[in-house]
Amino acid sequence: MPQTTLGTPEDAAAVNTLRVGVMRLARRLRHQRADRSLSLAEMSALGTLYRCGPMTPGELARSEHVQPPSMTRIIALLHERGLVRLEPHPDDRRQKTVSTTDRTEEMLAASRSQGNAWLTELAGGLDEEEWALLRAAAPVLHKLAHQ
Repeated sequence: MPQTTLGTPEDAAAVNTLRVGVMRLARRLRHQRADRSLSLAEMSALGTLYRCGPMTPGELARSEHVQPPSMTRIIALLHERGLVRLEPHPDDRRQKTVSTTDRTEEMLAASRSQGNAWLTELAGGLDEEEWALLRAAAPVLHKLAHQ
């Protein structure tokens, strides 16, 4: 598939509008979570562990783009709260693996449900044409988010 060339003033304006809209929507959506006592970094680490499965603290730090000492603190807090398990690494006894608990999975499911309900309510204020455009744009936004 050929790549799109974006260079017109209209393209620049559309990119700017998209950037601002995505940032504002993401900021509002981050507040729609079941456990507001957790920081965004803690929630992000839990989400990564849930999606990707058990990993070492170093792997999790790299995945989350944080320094290992910061991730060590996050993991310690999550472990104290019963949201992650620490187990010996199967191949390297000097390391541990971090994984989610059933409690984490329930909390993440509740947060997803809360966020989806909030977005559903917001989308309910759109007219049919706007909703059709947004439905069509959803896979494209997903693609951009994973590039």
